[in-house]
Amino acid sequence: MAKDSKRRTDLSGIKIGLVIALFTVALTGLWARAGWVQLHDGDYLAAKAAKQSLAAECEYGERGRIFDRNGQMLATSVEAKSIFARPYAIDNIDVAADTLSRDLKMSRRTVYKKLKSKRKFVWIKRQVTDREAAAISKAALPGVRLTSEFNRIYPNGHLGGQLLGFVDIDGQGREGIELIFNKQMTPSKAEFVVPRDATGHRMYLDAHGRKVDINGQDVQLTIDTHIQHAAEQSLAKSIAKNEARAGIVLVVDVDSGDILAIANQPFFNPNMVRTSNAAQRRLRAITDIYEPGSTMKPFLFAAALEEGVIEPETLIDCENGRWRVARKVIRDTHPAKWLPAHKVLRYSSNIGTAKIGMDMGASVYHSYLTKLGFGAKTNLGLPGESSGILMPAKKWTSVDLAAISFGQGIGTTAVQLAKAFLCLANQGITKDLNLVKNPVVQRKHTATQIFSPKTTAQVLSMMKEVVHEDGTGRSARIQGISMAGKTGTAQKASPKGGYGDQYLSSFVALVPADEPELLVITMIDEPQKSNYGSTVAAPVCREITVRTLAYHGKLSETLDSVITENVSVDELAEQPLPQAVPSPSVQAVTETVPDITGMPVRRALELLTKMGIVPVLKGQGMTVKSQKPGAGRPWPKGHNTEGADDVFVLWLS
Repeated sequence: MAKDSKRRTDLSGIKIGLVIALFTVALTGLWARAGWVQLHDGDYLAAKAAKQSLAAECEYGERGRIFDRNGQMLATSVEAKSIFARPYAIDNIDVAADTLSRDLKMSRRTVYKKLKSKRKFVWIKRQVTDREAAAISKAALPGVRLTSEFNRIYPNGHLGGQLLGFVDIDGQGREGIELIFNKQMTPSKAEFVVPRDATGHRMYLDAHGRKVDINGQDVQLTIDTHIQHAAEQSLAKSIAKNEARAGIVLVVDVDSGDILAIANQPFFNPNMVRTSNAAQRRLRAITDIYEPGSTMKPFLFAAALEEGVIEPETLIDCENGRWRVARKVIRDTHPAKWLPAHKVLRYSSNIGTAKIGMDMGASVYHSYLTKLGFGAKTNLGLPGESSGILMPAKKWTSVDLAAISFGQGIGTTAVQLAKAFLCLANQGITKDLNLVKNPVVQRKHTATQIFSPKTTAQVLSMMKEVVHEDGTGRSARIQGISMAGKTGTAQKASPKGGYGDQYLSSFVALVPADEPELLVITMIDEPQKSNYGSTVAAPVCREITVRTLAYHGKLSETLDSVITENVSVDELAEQPLPQAVPSPSVQAVTETVPDITGMPVRRALELLTKMGIVPVLKGQGMTVKSQKPGAGRPWPKGHNTEGADDVFVLWLS
């Protein structure tokens, strides 16, 4: 028994030893395998695991927005859905083509062709409506997906449309500010990783790894939406009334050189690029070259005064309205014989002006025009800006010198004209025009003293006579406000050679006359009812000036009506100015529209503009006869648009 027990004990020890040995070999093998996997296959397996459990995602930022000088939104981006397909993943092309063509209102043939493509990715339709996106999402077609993009929106419609420009479907700027600052406004891309479950669905968004800011840079313009709206509204009304071809309005702050409004007609709505044409998209203030006519005369007078060719009282023979230069005959609308120089400008005598120019000489006048910026771009930075047309002085004939003296035979843009008048308003020192407040655009410019302060004061005094004496600009008078102005009625060149029967009517206003703070330029191209700047452009300039001054709270309490409806300029000058109706007291602005009937237009405009409302004015006179919405009604929201339900209208008497 003892021997059997000993034998059994010896066997169990062997078994234990074998088990230990087996476990040792197994563990050693596992350790060796683990080491091999970790050291040799580790990177490969980690990448494979990440591919199964993590998804690389990209997020695109939003394109920079565009604001006016007061922070009002001019352009922004909103998220929109777009539909794409991966043709290789589509189960039934016929079913997919039927569904997509029906829900997206597309040609089945077009859709089918896209789905048959051999490419891995094809766009079906981009930036679809919410209804279309919902229909495709509900259809759940294999291989057809929805993705998010950004759609550019211009909330004010055609307001400043040519200046803003537009973007293409890929969000790239194509014209205007959108093009100039495309690089700055273009958003960047953030790459990050999100975990997903066994079915491949994203579980949550991991914020780690994103870039700090992927949105494009915002741009702020010098434009004021209230003044821009007033300019566009007044311009459109005048063009319709005079059956004109086109028009331009510029409003400039003299102190800063900031352009507050740059209106162009025909209008362009950047929300509707596909239905527009090149003529509508053209920013005429910088692209179109015009022979400005008599609005150039103040620069000739400034140069002549600076050179000592004339004094304000120098007598000039205006030849009773008819004078021959070489083979050309120059005529005056208002014939006269001897006139002092300041009255030559007041009555806009072409003959008197031509004689001053010929006394000064071509080379001298050409040098002044060059210093003022004519014949060169203003460097606003906008695409398509023209340099104008200014012939070298050595090519000027006596007829050229005479014509250029009164604004014919020279081609300028509206912004060139504005920059030159800015020099007169700035005591003879040149100053740049500005369109962008932020980001700051670095431009090389050295202020140059072209005219002495004495000379510019004399010219402004002469221009004041144009408006406040019996000059050609009487229809622009604003009682209680001093204005320096100049009318222009320029013949347009005919395609057949020489000059035709079409005109450019223009008016330039500097307010107040002695120390200008505001510059307003109005150009009406090819008016049909009348062609004189005094009857076509001056009233527009006056209306815009009134609304701008009212908006800034600088309008006189005694503002009276000087609207020229069925009244000639000569008759207007003889009429006494009617007295304004006393204003009722105005209570503090409430949540509802107050009763402003019987109130002078000045007070009404000040009240409404403080509430962000630019009303539509109908009728004549400077007293509010009736209003819409009526007293006690809620304030309208948003900007006025002709025909809109919430437009604020004042009827005048």
